[in-house]
Amino acid sequence: MNAASRPAPRRALHLRLFIIAAIMAVALLVFLAVNATTTLIYERTMARQAEQTASGIAHQTFASMFQIMREGWSREQLEAFSAGIEESLDGTPLTLELYRGEKVAALYGEVGQPSWNERIEHAFDTGVIESRQDNGELQYTFPLRARNECLSCHTNASAGDVLGVMEVRQDLGTAINEARSQHIWTFFGTGLGTLLLGTLIATWATGPITRSVRRFQDQVTRVNAIKDLNEMEPQAIDTGFVELNQVVDQVDELVRKLRSVAVDKDILEFELKLLDKFIITSDVVRDWREYIGVLLTEINTIIDAYTLFTLFKANDEVYELEIFWRAEPSENTRRTVERLAAHRIRAAEQFAMDANLTIRHNVADSSNKLPELSPHTIEMATKSLLLDAPRIGGVVGIGVQSDLVRDPVRHVVIESILSTLLNLVGSVKAIYKYTQDLEYYATRDPLTNLYNQRVFWELFNYEIKRAEGHAYPFSVMVVDLDNFKTINDRYGHAFGDRFLQAYAETIQGAIRNEDILARYGGDEFALILPETDQQAAWQLAAHMAEATDRLSLPAPDGSRVKATTCIGIAAYPRHGRDTRDLFLVADNMMYKAKREGKNAVCVPSDEEVAAVFREAGETGIMIMEALEDRRIVPFFQPIMDTATGEARIHELLMRIRVGDQLIPAGQFVEVAETMGVMHQLDYVLIEQAFAEVQRSDYTGLLFINLSPRALIIGEFIGKVRKLAQDHQIDPAMVVFEITERDTVKNMAVLEKFVLDLKQQGFQFAVDDFGSGFSSFHYLKRFPIDFVKIEGDFVRNMVHDPRDQAFVRSIAALARDLDVRTIAEFVEDQEILEAVQCIGIHYAQGFHVGHPGPRLGNPPA
Repeated sequence: MNAASRPAPRRALHLRLFIIAAIMAVALLVFLAVNATTTLIYERTMARQAEQTASGIAHQTFASMFQIMREGWSREQLEAFSAGIEESLDGTPLTLELYRGEKVAALYGEVGQPSWNERIEHAFDTGVIESRQDNGELQYTFPLRARNECLSCHTNASAGDVLGVMEVRQDLGTAINEARSQHIWTFFGTGLGTLLLGTLIATWATGPITRSVRRFQDQVTRVNAIKDLNEMEPQAIDTGFVELNQVVDQVDELVRKLRSVAVDKDILEFELKLLDKFIITSDVVRDWREYIGVLLTEINTIIDAYTLFTLFKANDEVYELEIFWRAEPSENTRRTVERLAAHRIRAAEQFAMDANLTIRHNVADSSNKLPELSPHTIEMATKSLLLDAPRIGGVVGIGVQSDLVRDPVRHVVIESILSTLLNLVGSVKAIYKYTQDLEYYATRDPLTNLYNQRVFWELFNYEIKRAEGHAYPFSVMVVDLDNFKTINDRYGHAFGDRFLQAYAETIQGAIRNEDILARYGGDEFALILPETDQQAAWQLAAHMAEATDRLSLPAPDGSRVKATTCIGIAAYPRHGRDTRDLFLVADNMMYKAKREGKNAVCVPSDEEVAAVFREAGETGIMIMEALEDRRIVPFFQPIMDTATGEARIHELLMRIRVGDQLIPAGQFVEVAETMGVMHQLDYVLIEQAFAEVQRSDYTGLLFINLSPRALIIGEFIGKVRKLAQDHQIDPAMVVFEITERDTVKNMAVLEKFVLDLKQQGFQFAVDDFGSGFSSFHYLKRFPIDFVKIEGDFVRNMVHDPRDQAFVRSIAALARDLDVRTIAEFVEDQEILEAVQCIGIHYAQGFHVGHPGPRLGNPPA
């Protein structure tokens, strides 16, 4: 979480400090209120008492004065008496003064004035002119009213007149200040007591809460993973307060809910890391067992897992159980896991009880020893996942043995990890299996298991170099099974395949171990005979012919079908010094044997060798004349969409017109490539084809085969782009098709060519996919739009489960990579239905349509 997303820190108080502060605040308010009230009451009480005292002194003094005056005292005596009274009050807060005459007028106004009259009226009513406090001093004013006895001296006064004023003053400030000082000291004393009492109360009240909170904090601090939640016991915490205990109970309920839904972050991160492992390299595919061992080691950083086991379905009757150990187990532990795993697998409904189960052990870290595991521990801590049907790579189940499996809360996570592992391991195993199949079928013919044409030419070139280096002769044979088309047409392709397999086995049994036998194509075979001259080759050919003559296979109608053979021989260095010349001679001799009545062996004479080369020269002349006269004719073979049955694609084929005949490309392509003019024939062909596309307003795709020489001609793509522009053809309609076996030696050149091709807007296809060594690398390295599956696999897949498995593998792999597939050699309805069932996108073959000179759009 970044700083911007963090919540602002909350301001909070400590509970104990809060309680003490609350008690002190309440105490302070109470004390201030009490102090203010008592002070006010005290001051008022003091004022009333002072007023009463002043009133008493004033009345008593007036009474004494009146009594003296009744006794006939003179004024001087009366004044002396008054002075004596004033002196008697010295040293007390009280003072007494008498005011007469002008002084009374100065204080209270002239006689007859309104203020005087008001005061006089008040004095008559209350007996007091005024009582007030000023700056802490009480002033009590008492009027001296004339009585009848006073008139003897005050002759000019009348009864009731105020003859003077007696003013009694009392200083209250000192008493009030002393009282206030006493209140302050009382406040400080009471405050300290209140603080001490509040602290004691707060400590008593917060003690259980503080202890409970600290205990809860300790439990929370120890929670670093989901498993630590199990050790939390909030319910055991007692705060001593009902309300707080209710909060603790809610926290306990929250912990229980978290236990049921929470998952360790490390486990989720590990599951995400598994997704990163889907970047599968060639090293991973090659060393897939070591790769799974690494996965097991990584699993142990999250969970304590002892084993990881995977179940593969090799075929309907064979299952392979791969057990991966974290460390070296004991023999007893091995046997226990084998027994329990086999029991659990065989208990699954989808597992055939009579199927064979082979077990293989793999140890990730053999330097460490695994602890001894009891059957009960293994049984309780093992989680398995079995699929209802075989998935990619043949994986049908996977399992892990770990203590974490015992926790039901993490059941869903373990299930998810196993599913991810299942897909990952399945993908690796599938690619490993595909790669093995591709590598095998890159060198082998799928029907006969003999070497294919690709390997034959590589070994042929190798034998030429070896013979040159050691100066010894060798021979090459071309062998053809007579009338094989008749056998196929009469008894069906299934019997034809079985007969072809038996024929290949017969030849294989008749030759020497060092001889190299390959199926060159269809019913044609080729042999390389190391260190064998012409005479020895003829003797071996005769022995082969005798062996094949004895071959007899029962046909579906009960009859027996026999084989006859035509063999052509060429010897190095007598008949040629390069592969092309030697094969050309042997191939011509094979056709000579056919012309002479079949079931024969032909060895060329010097005249025949010369005739072969002369005929090849004539083919070269034909090619050059056709190129000069632009007698290159485009033919178009339809390719059907298996989902709709419509021909939305056509493949461009080349013909040369010679008089009324159209010569197929197979009869001149090799010579044209040897002459180095094949790319020129391609230019003319493409121009003619684009003209037909424009004329017919064709809107489908057009597949164009390219010769290997086109790859190294820098201006080829630019010229084709210009032709497309001239004929107003979208480059996306054009798919350049390159045969895999012709380009494997030029991988870097091919990569540049394909990138340039795609940049110009054209599409790219690989023909005869599966026939070469690097099929998997093509899919991985190049932006392929289409793959054409090798026709031999397609033609034989309805009768051979291995061919069908291989075709399915290519289709599945291409589908996962979003590459469209085309099946070649679709020659009957049965093959077409098989192609549709597998999910191949398009079909091509004579059953779909023969090549023709015109293009046609599918119906709208």
